[in-house]
Amino acid sequence: MFKWGIKLRLTISYLLLILFTMPALSGYLLWYFYQHNLEILTSSLLTHAHVTEHFLENYMAGPNEKFQIDQRIKELATKTDLRVTVINHTGDVLADSWENPATMENHLERPEIASSLTGQEGSSIRYSSTLGQNMLYVAIPIRNGNEIVGAVRISSTLAAIDAGFNQIKSTLLIAILLTSLLAILLSIWLARKYTAPLEEITAAACDIANGNLDRRLHVRTGDELELLAHTLNNLTSNLDDKINETIAETKKLDLILQHMDNAVILLDRYGKITTANKMARDIFDIKDAMLNQHNMQVLGYSQLDRGVQQTAKQGKSMLIYLKTNIHSSIRVFQIFIAPITTTENEITSILSVFHDITALQDMHDRQSDFVANASHELATPLTTIKGFAETLLDGALEDSKLSFKFLTIIHTEAERMQRLVNELLQLAKLNSHEYRQQVKLKATHVTPLLYTVKDDLRTNAEEKKITVDIQADADPIVMANPDWLKQILINLLDNSIKYTPPLGKVLLTCLQEDHEAILIVEDTGIGIPATDVPLIFDRFYRVDRARSRNAGGTGLGLAIVKFIVEMHGGKIEVKSSVNIGTTFTIRLPLA
Repeated sequence: MFKWGIKLRLTISYLLLILFTMPALSGYLLWYFYQHNLEILTSSLLTHAHVTEHFLENYMAGPNEKFQIDQRIKELATKTDLRVTVINHTGDVLADSWENPATMENHLERPEIASSLTGQEGSSIRYSSTLGQNMLYVAIPIRNGNEIVGAVRISSTLAAIDAGFNQIKSTLLIAILLTSLLAILLSIWLARKYTAPLEEITAAACDIANGNLDRRLHVRTGDELELLAHTLNNLTSNLDDKINETIAETKKLDLILQHMDNAVILLDRYGKITTANKMARDIFDIKDAMLNQHNMQVLGYSQLDRGVQQTAKQGKSMLIYLKTNIHSSIRVFQIFIAPITTTENEITSILSVFHDITALQDMHDRQSDFVANASHELATPLTTIKGFAETLLDGALEDSKLSFKFLTIIHTEAERMQRLVNELLQLAKLNSHEYRQQVKLKATHVTPLLYTVKDDLRTNAEEKKITVDIQADADPIVMANPDWLKQILINLLDNSIKYTPPLGKVLLTCLQEDHEAILIVEDTGIGIPATDVPLIFDRFYRVDRARSRNAGGTGLGLAIVKFIVEMHGGKIEVKSSVNIGTTFTIRLPLA
């Protein structure tokens, strides 16, 4: 029926595959044989060259060097078929086992000699017109201390390799011819074998297409053809299989629904709850008896029922936000309510998905608090400065004691505002990807920074008679920006001094464990309540705002510390007990 049937195409494909594969494989084998034997011969010649070079080390200097070297080389030549040539650093031949060196031309331009005189092993293959065959030459430098004083060259004929190569080439050619003949017969047989089941399947398919649904195939090939025949056999009796597949898909969807992180509630078109996944049942305490009986009001939030009724009426999806108090815990949900319709846009049910955005809402609230706190922190010193400046302008400037007091307060508040602005700018810089790309990290010793920070804050500690000790069991090296690392230590030590009563103690510890550098700042200060510990790294968060403000704190120091630590791939932990003290532990990867 077809000019190019599948049987003919299979036959030609097999033939082409074999006829192209055999020459390629044979060519590779020939190349590999030649290269392998060439490498073996090269290695052998280099070994002889190194032995000869070691032998000649004491003969490369003196007035009789040519005579002595040539005599020794000719003595060695009687023990091997190899040709040995010795050349000095200018390319002149000093000795040769086959020729008179006096009659030989300068060898400086020979490739193997040129390479060896540069301190490398050299090799080349050239045709010898004298011997009428290819020769392999290898050469290595002869050294006198660190100076190259010459080269020794070993050469050998390639006749044995060429003879073996030609013999294998003839054998492979005969093998290709025999294989090609066998391939023709094998291709015809394989084509018939594989097309016979196809012809049977084609005939059966025609019968089934003509209405003979009782036709069955009996193909036993153990491959895709048997699978195809089996599939055709099932075409007339697969209705039950389709039903089972539908049930399996339903179970799969139900399994996914029950294990979703979001609560999902399905309602009928009248707004009654028909299905609720495990998360919804756990959150809203939905029982089986409530299904198909109650609407969303049974959950205690009329806002939900109004959203469902609006979706059912308008036929459009909507988003609502719901704040709940479940099991004495405030949770915020973003609820997606959408109608499920038929192809004729008739609403059959309503889907509601509850996405818990409590953490997101908390982050939004903290951002709002951040803006409010920043505004408040800036407004407070500005109000103070403005008030005292107006008092001075109204006449208090004439009273030197009063004006000095007011100016001192203005200066203190200005410094406080400057610290706040500087730390806000530092946070902005650290958040800038471009700035972080410009800052270079380098291998940094940690222990010296402890002593530097201690010296920088010595005055602060002495004012409160606080003892600052350093315990450095190691000096680990980390990849860090030294200024950033110093900033971390300054912020932590400064906090320890501020919130430790007079005569207290602060201990700076440096350790190295496994692949980490560990920095510990431990004090005997006022401590942090357990409820506040998870929040101390939040921006502007202060355990005691009044005490922190009096101590000159901005509420940004620990946020900056955590940010820098995480930028270096590290972690920071805190343990604290009220009226006992606080311990900050920083872990940084070693360089």
